[in-house]
Amino acid sequence: MLRVVALISVIFLSGVAMAAAGPQAGDDLATCRDRQAEAQARTTACENLLHANRVTGKDKSLALVIHAQALINKRDDDGAIASLTSAIELDPDNVGAINVRGIAHEHKGEDDLAMADYNLAIQKRSNFGYAYNNRGTIQLRRAALQSALDDFNLSIKYTPKFLLGWTNRARVRTLMKDYDGAISDFAEAEKIDPAAQQIAANRCITYGLMGKFDQAFADCNGLIEKQPKNVYAINNRADVSMMKGDFDAALKDYNIALQLNPNNVRAHSGRGQIYERRKDLAQARADYRSAAYSLTKFDELDVARARAIAQERLAALTPQAPAAAAAVRRVALVIGNGAYKNVHALPNPPRDSKLIASVLKEVGFQTVISVSDLTRDKFFEALQTFAAEAEKADWAVVYYAGHGFEIGGVNYLVPVDAKLAVDRDAETQAVALEQVIAAVGAARKVRLVMLDACRDNPFAPTMQRTLSLKLVDKGFSNIEPGAGFMVVYAAKHGETAIDGEGSADSPFATALARDIKEPRVEIRKLFDIVRDDVWAATRHEQQPFTYGSPPGREDFYFMAGK
Repeated sequence: MLRVVALISVIFLSGVAMAAAGPQAGDDLATCRDRQAEAQARTTACENLLHANRVTGKDKSLALVIHAQALINKRDDDGAIASLTSAIELDPDNVGAINVRGIAHEHKGEDDLAMADYNLAIQKRSNFGYAYNNRGTIQLRRAALQSALDDFNLSIKYTPKFLLGWTNRARVRTLMKDYDGAISDFAEAEKIDPAAQQIAANRCITYGLMGKFDQAFADCNGLIEKQPKNVYAINNRADVSMMKGDFDAALKDYNIALQLNPNNVRAHSGRGQIYERRKDLAQARADYRSAAYSLTKFDELDVARARAIAQERLAALTPQAPAAAAAVRRVALVIGNGAYKNVHALPNPPRDSKLIASVLKEVGFQTVISVSDLTRDKFFEALQTFAAEAEKADWAVVYYAGHGFEIGGVNYLVPVDAKLAVDRDAETQAVALEQVIAAVGAARKVRLVMLDACRDNPFAPTMQRTLSLKLVDKGFSNIEPGAGFMVVYAAKHGETAIDGEGSADSPFATALARDIKEPRVEIRKLFDIVRDDVWAATRHEQQPFTYGSPPGREDFYFMAGK
């Protein structure tokens, strides 16, 4: 929720660095300077000025800030940072530009750079309430509650009509168990905007912690009636039900949240706790894995707490290796999806997957689950079955061949029955990479995912785009897996892999199947060799890429040899 808060605050900063000259009615310069102008009209006017190179100095700095805000709303944070840096070079005292650049850095998970910008903005303008608020959100995420409270106090002091300062301070007071103070802050926020969704969503939790469950449910229910897909509010209502001891109601809400967002950390963690109470430990571990290993650039405070609980409980519930194991246990799940029902079929993935499955058996994997043409339900069923095997293993390896793509920063693998009429359908029709990473997460040493799936998004020509996001039509986006994980793409992020011609296997599957049988090649070097072989075989058209690595103090071999 705080991430939305930080972005909303951009809107209030649009006119901070306006040039001194007064607006002239009817032209782009006047509209660009006018902080009261409609947002899209102002953006268009400022961008017209930039494209025509019709502004200089502080006016150009302002136009660049407005342009950067539009890029942030599209989640093009790199473009926004470049634009804002240019704005600051033109006008070093443009504190609005400095502050908004901090927000863009936050979106990228670069909190230290964001803090530097907020500190610089405050240094240049000590009464800049918006920068205090944004700095406070980072302090809150870091659980530095007193520092966050101090910043929100200053935000309210200097910008008393800024709603987010009040709601953010209310959250801090709730965490510090100053419930009456929090309720008072929510009341002040209501005077500014009675309909603001963050009031009811967060006050729901405050009332729940106070034991005032009727008021808590009234807040959450009222918001969910207006916004049935508000996952944050649904999770909050589930948390209140947990506080009350109504686990059936909590489970129902966590399930709804996961239907809307299958990778939601809070819902998986909460649901895991319920299953653990009910002694369904296999399902509890599955949920804890999903919460513990999902990929995010940063965690807001409530997400971080949910993830920490999941990691702690997963460690407690995961079976330990025998004191003297007879041999290293290695397991693999190999998936080849080709018989797509709603987009063009791929002839090679089932064949590629059978090749890789046979090679893994040949090099000594004790368990190799090989499946093809999975629907979404069967995909999740296979992941859950494999996750149970991974819990008992030293190595857990997944190989996937089929359609795959990235939308809005999330990498998806595509079941054969997927339908994506609009971009939002990806969450409910496809399988996010986080789910696959979670399935290998319980293995004791090597956790490896190989994706021979960097192909064009087959839904792109007909898929309606409703999200204000950068959509990638080719390949996957880059990721940052946690320690001890390797994710290998058959092609570099943003590029497409070659499927193989005729009856030939894909270049990646061919190289992998050959190179994996070479004895005494350490796993890190192995994928360097695979990369070079694919690069050569495709005449420099395709380059595999590896993210992460296994634990650093030990060498790992597919074929140990002599």
